[in-house]
Amino acid sequence: MKRRNVLKLGTAAAALFLGPGLKSVMAQTPEKSVLRYVPLSDLANIDPVVSTATATRNHAYMVYEGLYALDESFAPQPQMAEGHTVSDDGLVWTFTLRDGLKFHDATPVTARDVVASINRYNAKILPGRTMAERIESLEATDDRTITFTLKEPFPALLILLAKATPSTMPERLASTDASTAITEVVGSGPFRFVAGEYMPGSFAAYEKFTDYVPRSEPASYTAGARNVMVDRVEWRAIPDLATITSALITGEVDWAEAVIPDLVPMMQGDPNLSVERLDEFGDVAQLCLNHLQGPTANPAIRSAIMAALDQDEIMNLAIGDPELYRVPTGNFAPGTPSASDAGLQYLGTPRREPAEIKAMLAEAGYDAEELVMLHATDHPFYGPMAQVIVSRLRSCGFNVRDDIMDRNTMYERRSSKEPIENGGWSMFVTAGNAFLYFSDPISSSVMRAIGEAGYYGWPTNDKLEQLRSDWLSADSDEARLDLASHFQEEILSTAQWIPLGQYLTYSAWRSEIEGIRKAPVPLFWGLSKSS
Repeated sequence: MKRRNVLKLGTAAAALFLGPGLKSVMAQTPEKSVLRYVPLSDLANIDPVVSTATATRNHAYMVYEGLYALDESFAPQPQMAEGHTVSDDGLVWTFTLRDGLKFHDATPVTARDVVASINRYNAKILPGRTMAERIESLEATDDRTITFTLKEPFPALLILLAKATPSTMPERLASTDASTAITEVVGSGPFRFVAGEYMPGSFAAYEKFTDYVPRSEPASYTAGARNVMVDRVEWRAIPDLATITSALITGEVDWAEAVIPDLVPMMQGDPNLSVERLDEFGDVAQLCLNHLQGPTANPAIRSAIMAALDQDEIMNLAIGDPELYRVPTGNFAPGTPSASDAGLQYLGTPRREPAEIKAMLAEAGYDAEELVMLHATDHPFYGPMAQVIVSRLRSCGFNVRDDIMDRNTMYERRSSKEPIENGGWSMFVTAGNAFLYFSDPISSSVMRAIGEAGYYGWPTNDKLEQLRSDWLSADSDEARLDLASHFQEEILSTAQWIPLGQYLTYSAWRSEIEGIRKAPVPLFWGLSKSS
């Protein structure tokens, strides 16, 4: 009998970390070729259109694909598409699906499925709405052909398609209202979601989709061939980073998305472990502010908050290792095509004296009104960052109430538009992948300024929206960089949201795991285990 490629998690450790609910799952599949992975964030929502959570995005890359994807040089490359053509006037873009595309329910992927999926994405996700605003019509002209007819030339269409979180599903599912979470996961990607084993916030399983036909090009970030070399991947939520480290050392888990920086030197000395930064762009942390309610509706008070916060202090206390963070950081992450120094003078880095902040508050008319921080303590980075921010703001004269909660409660609370006294909020810490969301003005919902139709905090700024529109219409890299600089200046001068710094994390895996590649999202294709 041929030996199968097995990546193991010990039964005792699984029971310890994951509880009795998963013992039966392990007992059912003891011989499976399994890669057991510990994500940084648990998978609480499986719909990448309804949820913008990082774990949901990573889940989407397991099971779904899009027409195009980004390679390591930020260039869009065909993924589901065989290719595309553009009419001479730039208004008609025609995409042809490649051969062999099949959904996990064994039905063929058609252009109608793609059109319905893009329409659902465009109805909910803000970058998708950007696309929708410029589309005159989107049609499936035959089973393999998708035709975009645009209102005006739109050079950035391919970038938007490539950066979109993949969510192509059968038309019957894509017809679900974009505000209603789907409960059935059917994609055409390299892994099939095992619905019967899913435990929200605790466990998710994916099996190799044997009918998947990879592209022939080499894998490059999220583009290219997605060759699956294990039978099964299991995501197991272990909230304590120290416990994750111990499990890696003892061989109880195979790969952890993030490990404690303080323990990295010790882990690097273990010959059984590999420890590296897989995403060289990391994440950009943000303090999101409520523009509708309370003191933060006052732009002068928002500016005082920004001036009070020293990115270096926040990153040092939350991340620790200076090699793992970069400050000062504006809206666009250092190293990305839109990065610049525009507007950095509005930040609180280098550190400003409390007297300067108190003077700004007095000029803004602040009278000790309460601000509410939604403080998610169960995130290894958001929690410490919020703690530092609350302490610093209090020392500078702000009256801050620190509302302690778990991450999922924070995700629920931030949707409230109620006044502070009725359960509303003033600010919360979050972060987004720099490569996907903070490399240009169009990809991050937090950079939109369209009022109550926008991201949590709901800012309105017509000038910013015009700059964004101009960037979308620009036809050269030089023009886009100039517009991105003005865009960043406008956001920072109005304190629409506050960048807290760019931070990187170490991932760690057992040395017998081969094929793990650097990328902005965890990639599970191309992985194998040496005998």
